[in-house]
Amino acid sequence: MKISNLVLTALAATLMAGTAMADTAVKLGVLNDRSGIYADLAGEGSVIAAQMAVEDFKAAEKGITVEIISADHQNKPDVASTIARQWYDQEGVDVILDVPTSSAALAVNDVTREKNKVFINSGAASSDLTGSKCSPNTVHWTYDTWALANGTGSAMVQTGGKKWFFLTADYAFGHALERDTTAVVEAAGGEVVGSVRHPFPGTDFSSFLLQAQSSGAEVIGLANAGGDTINSIKQAAEFGITQGGQALAGLLVFLTDVHALGLQTAQGLVLTESFYWDLNDQTREWSKRFAEKGDGDMPTMVQAGVYAGVLHYLKAVEATGGKDPTAIMAKMKEMPTDDPLFGKGSVRVDGRKIHDMYLFKVKAPDQSKGAWDYYELVSTIPADKAFRPLADGGCELAK
Repeated sequence: MKISNLVLTALAATLMAGTAMADTAVKLGVLNDRSGIYADLAGEGSVIAAQMAVEDFKAAEKGITVEIISADHQNKPDVASTIARQWYDQEGVDVILDVPTSSAALAVNDVTREKNKVFINSGAASSDLTGSKCSPNTVHWTYDTWALANGTGSAMVQTGGKKWFFLTADYAFGHALERDTTAVVEAAGGEVVGSVRHPFPGTDFSSFLLQAQSSGAEVIGLANAGGDTINSIKQAAEFGITQGGQALAGLLVFLTDVHALGLQTAQGLVLTESFYWDLNDQTREWSKRFAEKGDGDMPTMVQAGVYAGVLHYLKAVEATGGKDPTAIMAKMKEMPTDDPLFGKGSVRVDGRKIHDMYLFKVKAPDQSKGAWDYYELVSTIPADKAFRPLADGGCELAK
């Protein structure tokens, strides 16, 4: 009789757990640029990546119902915060994903903390998200300005680029990238001889490039991204800047930027990324599926980060049996991360996702074997060296 009661009790507990999971419905909001200079590196591709994560996790089979919605924040922090509030207050969104443009991401970071929801950022770069502006509700997944500066900045100084001039996008991201790269350059024995800030987004960079050209700098650091970087590099080529002996350091260059520039113009650029579609068999298999679901383009690291972030979130939902934000965030930091795109890693107490970063060099046209074969791997920056040490960020959660 005792054994029978135990069996019935265990069966009841199992059924109750199954019912609880069956009632777990989560709503994901992909908030990014869908019409401007960052649309190619994020945009609809990030929505596709989120959908792929739900499918690969087999969420429905595990009793988790997932709805995905999306919106265009137009790279404006006021628009981003308004959408975030509406999603959280009126539309039942549990998690906001992606959010390129650091000023927009910092705005969403604040709203998410106020509303006690979850924010998994993949698109923004500012290291302040895990530093002075860190939040117990935010995970910063893919890359940040410290990691970019540490990778590209260090490499350029080590190869002789001691004197730097910055061409900087005039908003939170550009300021953070210039700040973090300056620290790396100076620590390595280099110096910054000048800088200029351009409007965001920009179109005509001629006057800024002329200032950089006449500065005497050996390296012109492009502390911008997306369409701004593409136009800066194109116009630098028209001025013959690299032919004159100055090097361009693309401090944040995406695969889609290289695709837009073409190898003839982009060849030789040194850049830092956390993901490349052609890294290994797993990244190639996933990227092929991604391209088939979209418009044929290979994924950027931002889109890869959305996939991996959703996957880890859903694992936390399964592990906790619900979607309580405090429990989810604790579980996401407790569990090791493991996915086919970034491999094994972890989420630190400050919300910083830790994984390897990679230093790449853009191939010359005659080195490329076909479409999207753009990068040559220069070196791997191991996870424990790739991101800012926890103690150096000034995050209140690290104390």
